[in-house]
Amino acid sequence: MIPYILYTALILSACFVFYKLLLQKETFFYLNRYVLLICMVLAFALPLVPVPQQLSFRKVSTEKHTAVVKIPVEKIETTLLKEQPAKPTLVEETKQTINIELVVQWLIYLYWFGVIVFGLNFLMQALLLFYRAYSKSVIQDGKFRIVEITDDKAPCSFANNIFINPEKYEWETYNQILLHEKIHIEQKHTIDLLLAEIVLIFQWFNPFAWQWRKALEINLEFLTDDQMLKRDTVEKESYQFSLLKVAAPQFPLSLTTNYNQSLLKKRIVMMNSKKSNIHTTWKYFFLLPLMVLFACLFNQPAAQSQNLTSEKKSETHQNIQDGMKTEGNWFATVKDNTVNMQFQSNEDNVSSNTFKLSDFSDLPKDKEGTFTLTREAGTIHFTGKFEGNKGMGTYKFIGNTAYSAAMRKEGVDITDTDVMVFFMVNLKQSYVQMLKKNGYNKLDKDQLIPLAALDVNEAYITSIKKAMQDIDLENLVPFRSLGIDAAFIEEIRKSGYKNVSPDNIIALKSQGIDGKYIADVRNSTNADGSKNDDSDDDIMAFKSLNIDQAFIDSFKKLGYTNISNSDLIAMKSLNVTPEYIEDFQKAGFKNIKTDDLIAMKSLNVTPEYVNNFIKAGYKDIKANDLVAMKSQNITADLVQQYKDLGFNDLNLDDVVGAKATGATPAFIKSMKEKGHDFKNLDKYIELKAVLSN
Repeated sequence: MIPYILYTALILSACFVFYKLLLQKETFFYLNRYVLLICMVLAFALPLVPVPQQLSFRKVSTEKHTAVVKIPVEKIETTLLKEQPAKPTLVEETKQTINIELVVQWLIYLYWFGVIVFGLNFLMQALLLFYRAYSKSVIQDGKFRIVEITDDKAPCSFANNIFINPEKYEWETYNQILLHEKIHIEQKHTIDLLLAEIVLIFQWFNPFAWQWRKALEINLEFLTDDQMLKRDTVEKESYQFSLLKVAAPQFPLSLTTNYNQSLLKKRIVMMNSKKSNIHTTWKYFFLLPLMVLFACLFNQPAAQSQNLTSEKKSETHQNIQDGMKTEGNWFATVKDNTVNMQFQSNEDNVSSNTFKLSDFSDLPKDKEGTFTLTREAGTIHFTGKFEGNKGMGTYKFIGNTAYSAAMRKEGVDITDTDVMVFFMVNLKQSYVQMLKKNGYNKLDKDQLIPLAALDVNEAYITSIKKAMQDIDLENLVPFRSLGIDAAFIEEIRKSGYKNVSPDNIIALKSQGIDGKYIADVRNSTNADGSKNDDSDDDIMAFKSLNIDQAFIDSFKKLGYTNISNSDLIAMKSLNVTPEYIEDFQKAGFKNIKTDDLIAMKSLNVTPEYVNNFIKAGYKDIKANDLVAMKSQNITADLVQQYKDLGFNDLNLDDVVGAKATGATPAFIKSMKEKGHDFKNLDKYIELKAVLSN
């Protein structure tokens, strides 16, 4: 993680220097905007792209690798023994490793602490902005929401909200501020700032990332100023003068686009500067080779090309005949009767395994020595020593060519690198023969490795096949890893669960569903305790939503004695609780159907919403009326607006129809002003329908 973050920081820093030196003074503000956005995305995406080995500067020399492989075992061991005294002692090397690891670990903790702090700051700013946007007085101007603030803050915008104190400015200045912020909103500048803030969360330690956000913000202001001056209604001198007059303090939230920021001089200078010549756009094309250079220098090279593989095919085949050789460093810890070993063949390839202490020949104590570990697949030759219960050194694995040939004879096609993996899981030829004996004739190495690693033995396979005859080989791995045995399968079958297939057994076990849970759900679905044969498909949904006997009984106490499974699932997922129902019962709703409850909850129909209508004189409201009104966003205040227009004996169904057709109070008022004065609301609904057509 740390190398990736540092690589990202390096790319972002280089892009900032590139922008600062070549692009910042250009007046191609639109182009600069997209360069700044694309570079932020590339900084995080580019390190993940593999580069062809022909272009990568990290390519490993193939001649060096071949020479190592051809060295005989005896010569390698002799060389290692000669060079060993020059190495630091185990204690010195271990101390150095521990210190480095400790520093790296604390750096990782510090980095993630910073990410959490800046992430929380980002969320707090967003929540505060939304709170201000929807808690203060608002004027709706088309798609723009003008939020009137009272404190001494500079005007700003976020999403489609414009925050401004109208009492502070003259009418002309006020209009220019609104026009400026509307340009920010129309061009969706909030997206740029949000992306920059997210980059800062993960690059908080990088000073260039903070400068990048500032450069992006400045360019957005340049772009907006440029768009303002292109309008016929805006004079340059008047606009610049209004910038100087808006001298309020900064808005404290960095997620907003601010009308007045601490860069007035730069903005005015840029407005009066000469436009860039189109011929200077050649500078932008230099960004592409810069990104390619970074990718070639630091990105992980892709796999070897097919041509290189073909050239080395005959040589590799000869090496396999001599015995597969894999080597590297080992680190071990002895605990009780086990030895936990880590094998490191290069910087990125580290694997670990646990062996029995009795599997090894004499381990060298306090002095350099050699020891071996032999299995059917081959032998590992170790060189090194142990001090106390810790040891380290080098290893060399030599595969058993007879083993490889025997595996191929059994139909298991293994490659060079597979032999040591088979060694680690101790996969024997007899294991393959056992699987064939149990009817699994088509065997793949990718299936064999997890089977052997999980010790899926003959006794386990036999017991599972007795309980489930159609079990496939690929199902045995999740069965074993989840602890599924014959007893569990029989328990599920006896519970009445009919579709006892391997996939369903795996799904049930992974969610912790046992026979008792299934029986409880089936017996509790109906009020009389009878089983519901249609409930099998809902068992897993019940478990994932934590629908249990107590949840079902809580509704039975309120009179809901026969709720279907689908309704239970919907009610639980929408958080329809007994308390929610009781609140409506107190308001006079006694027998609300489950379908209406689900619809009401999904539309966020609250008791307060109902009480407002009751206060307005509508006491006999039905649940389906509430659903219809809420879906049309009809409130008691809206009903009052219709009454204020003279419709006193108003039926709620008429209000729903009027709102659905667009016959709003504003529409009716405009029609009355034009001479269409009707006493019946239906007439306005008909008029609206005619005008719409």
